[in-house]
Amino acid sequence: MRAHTATSTDQENTMYDVVVIGGGPGGYAAAIRASQLKGKVALVEGGNMGGTCVMRGCIPSKIWLRAATLLEQSHKAAEFGLELTVGKLDYTAVLARKQGVSNDIRMGMEALLANNGVDVIPGMAVVTSPTSVDVAGKKIEAKNIIIATGSTLAKPDVPGLDQAAFTSDQLLDMTEAPASVLITDPTYIGVEMATLLSILGSKVIYAVPGPRILPDEDQDSSQRMSQSLRERGVQIIARHTLVKVAGKTCTLKSGDKEQTVEADRVLVSGRKPVAANLGLEALGVKFNEDGGIAVDQQCRTACPSIFAIGDCTGGWMLSHAASAMGICAAENSMGVSAKFPCHLVSRAIWGSPEMGSVGLSEEQAERKGYEVEVGGFPYSINGYAMLRGEVDGAVKMVADADTGEILGVHIVGSNASELIGEAVLAMQLECTVREFAKGFRVHPAFCETVVDAARDAAGWALYLPKRG
Repeated sequence: MRAHTATSTDQENTMYDVVVIGGGPGGYAAAIRASQLKGKVALVEGGNMGGTCVMRGCIPSKIWLRAATLLEQSHKAAEFGLELTVGKLDYTAVLARKQGVSNDIRMGMEALLANNGVDVIPGMAVVTSPTSVDVAGKKIEAKNIIIATGSTLAKPDVPGLDQAAFTSDQLLDMTEAPASVLITDPTYIGVEMATLLSILGSKVIYAVPGPRILPDEDQDSSQRMSQSLRERGVQIIARHTLVKVAGKTCTLKSGDKEQTVEADRVLVSGRKPVAANLGLEALGVKFNEDGGIAVDQQCRTACPSIFAIGDCTGGWMLSHAASAMGICAAENSMGVSAKFPCHLVSRAIWGSPEMGSVGLSEEQAERKGYEVEVGGFPYSINGYAMLRGEVDGAVKMVADADTGEILGVHIVGSNASELIGEAVLAMQLECTVREFAKGFRVHPAFCETVVDAARDAAGWALYLPKRG
């Protein structure tokens, strides 16, 4: 079943309860949720359903990372008594799988939109009033409008970069890895791409403007991920900014000092909100410093009938956050009061090891004035990690020492992207660290590490030496 494409007659004769602009994970979720609440819903999309996540981001990048980590793990087969002949990566096969999975997800989204009675209107939309949008000269009216226009690549204004640029879109369609790459994005995208390219044999130089990669994450997690990259041969250069590219020569600057590094390509992977040229400024909609659309906890803009969700609002720019914001905006647009719990937005990095985090880092909690209690547990003494040979990692739990409130959880290690869900649920249900510590899990399993970290934070770790 394909999504119903609305005709011009449909558009002209219908007052929609909600019009959603953008068919990525956020817009898709918003449209379906509004329909579930008995709304008449239209979704306007100018490209492929699924947006950046499905076609050029989350899904394609994880397919590449899955292939790379399987290749890396195959070299350890002998440790488990397996005799394997390890070949090389078939780029053509990876590209075919990438396209196939993305298409399957896109078609599934289209089918569910149709199943929920959402009218899909192809084209680019401009908001012409608080209750109307224009699509290719056709006026579409709605009681509420949800902006879900996503993000786009943000290319730094660096002389000479155009000739050397290797965008994340190009990387996901590559037929061979470049011999050498300079990466300057300190966020999770840069870390994932550094992991991928280093496994595929590229010489990776990683220059970041601050003292460390992942500056918004817990320092311990940042250090663990840095160590993992260095073990793969990645050269990390802190406190340096790219200022010029001339052929393969890249000039980095730190204060008044400059140094040069050689790289065939420079990865461009940063992103910026798509929020301009939508007609929002004339309607009093406000914007954040990063160019994202400013919204309140209900995902509502300064114009009461217009909501905004996902990447176009700036911030973390994560698919699951966009989906949650979409649900929130849809419910509010249909008269169901809802708030977006931004403190529960989890982050993850895929690769080997993985990273998962939610809430405040230890440093952030202390800056906010909390007296913190910190618990930790290393993968190296978890039975399941030991039997799998995946002992590189640790769990860290940050709690309010007075109330036991879980303020943040930070995991580096195998299955971290899944394990962090336990922390999100605990924080959502306002579970204290002491209550979490009384839990138990199946044995042997990675999930035991999260409980063990909670026990350490509560002061009664069973499998760690006594605190001094």
